[in-house]
Amino acid sequence: MRSTPVFFLFSILFCVNIFAQNELPIRIDNAKIKPLQKLLDSSLQTNLRDELASHPEWNDLIIQKKMAVGLVDLSNPEQVRFARVNGNHMMYAASLPKIAILLAAMDAIEKGELKETAEVKKDMRLMISKSDNAASTRMIDRVGYEKLESVMTDPKYAFYDEQKGGGLWVGKRYGGGGDTNREPLKNLSHAATVTQVCRYYYLLANGKLVNQKRSKQMLDIMEDPELHHKFVNTLDKIAPNARLFRKSGSWRTYHSDSILVWGEDSNRRYILVALIDDANGEQIIRDLVKPIEKVLKKPVL
Repeated sequence: MRSTPVFFLFSILFCVNIFAQNELPIRIDNAKIKPLQKLLDSSLQTNLRDELASHPEWNDLIIQKKMAVGLVDLSNPEQVRFARVNGNHMMYAASLPKIAILLAAMDAIEKGELKETAEVKKDMRLMISKSDNAASTRMIDRVGYEKLESVMTDPKYAFYDEQKGGGLWVGKRYGGGGDTNREPLKNLSHAATVTQVCRYYYLLANGKLVNQKRSKQMLDIMEDPELHHKFVNTLDKIAPNARLFRKSGSWRTYHSDSILVWGEDSNRRYILVALIDDANGEQIIRDLVKPIEKVLKKPVL
């Protein structure tokens, strides 16, 4: 009988630990959060490249630098694995870079540069969940291009780095009109690389965008996307109970998607990003999910 309180205490600690592991942002010692670039995994990289190359259409696009894919395995937050193909190749990304507007707005709110009104909170949700262009333009006008650029190039984040192929950038309103502030490398108005978008989600999942509180708020805004195409279309079928945090984009032949998948089973926890310049891009993105999950299940070499 004397052991009962001890057993009860250990049971509570075990449950608390399991809850912490399932929580977002991830609760982990700061010392264990390494820069994503240092988590490149040769086994995952080989498996990803081989899987993509086994699809002739995808392989051709990769060779032409018209397709880029980034993958982060979060099944064990203390042993994260990263792989990418055409990782630093910047492409036009349509609405996907609206995540940059979200971060700049949260940074501005935290610093008292932008008031967190009901209208602002509503526009941030519309901008992400429905990719509403009018709401996105209102948010751009509120924060301004100078703020957007300063946050993307801030050494704290370095989401746009000219020495590493560019990255996340928003330099034009969604809907026409007004001044522009295109990025300097390719003169793109809305740009991304899969490496920088993977970094964005990785830092977000670990509560490192602005701070823990704002990261949680951003996750809440990005969860339960209201557009069910691309990655979400497939995940709705194969993982209906998984939590999905997502932003996509499409314009003409340019199709992009980015998602943090947080399944009930820790083996289905990952970040997936795809940028494609092809008329069939939307379908390719749908078709990517199952092969990617197959890659994640392969044993470490």
